[in-house]
Parts: sequence; C-alpha cells; structure tokens
Amino acid sequence: MKKIFLLAEDDRDDTELFREALEEIDPLIVSHCVSDGKQVLARLGKEEFEKPQIMFLDVNMPGMDGWDCLRELKKNKLYKDIPVIMYSTSSHQKEADMDIDLGALCFFTKPSDFVELKAWIESTSSIESFCAHTVESKRCP
Repeated sequence: MKKIFLLAEDDRDDTELFREALEEIDPLIVSHCVSDGKQVLARLGKEEFEKPQIMFLDVNMPGMDGWDCLRELKKNKLYKDIPVIMYSTSSHQKEADMDIDLGALCFFTKPSDFVELKAWIESTSSIESFCAHTVESKRCP
C-alpha cells in the first residue's frame, strides 16, 4: 500500500535529509514537501492531491507557522483525522504540551543527524503501531 507523507519544513537542508531518509526506508513512500502552513492548506485543498496518511509540521516557519496550520487542520472535517506530528529544534516541554492541546499526535525535537532522523522516521512509518506507541506519551519515540 502506498504511504503518503506531507512535510512542512522551511529549511531546505532538513527537507532533503527527510526525503533521503524516506527513500532509504521505503521507496514506496510518497513524500510531498512544502515550506509553510499556507502551502499545506493550499495543497490539501487541491482535488487531485491524495490525502496524506501522516503530516509532519515544523513549529517555526515563516508565513503560517506549524501551530496556526495545526489549528486550521483540526477545524476542518476533511483533515482533522490526519495524524499530525509537530517538531522543532526546541526541546521545551511547553511546546510539546501546546502541540498536544491543539490536536497533534505528538511532538519531537529535530534529530541532530541523518542516522537518528532515519531511525525516528522508521518508527513512524507504520502509522498503526506508531499511534499505539504514542498514546501514552506526548513525546514521539
């Protein structure tokens, strides 16, 4: 089954690392990348765009940040059930709490290297097992 991931990330290097990790993990994963929350909503609004199984939103982006995008997603009946994972370079518990309060599945601090990123994405690539694992925690594995 084809898996569709949507990544909102304004840093091109981080976007490329994410894509490379996905390719190595599972070549059948289709990744769509945009650089801010407004582009997430625009992409989802296109008829020809397949709804992603999971979304990754950077908290700090220009234009519409991850929090504002998450608020909009959770207000929309078409998108509110898509699991959303928030991430940031910050590791403050306050951010994780806010993300969960807004409806995110969980929050994680951006991994510092490719190997760590790849391992983290592998743990999220099976949404069912990932969701079961994160029910108990606000932090992603």
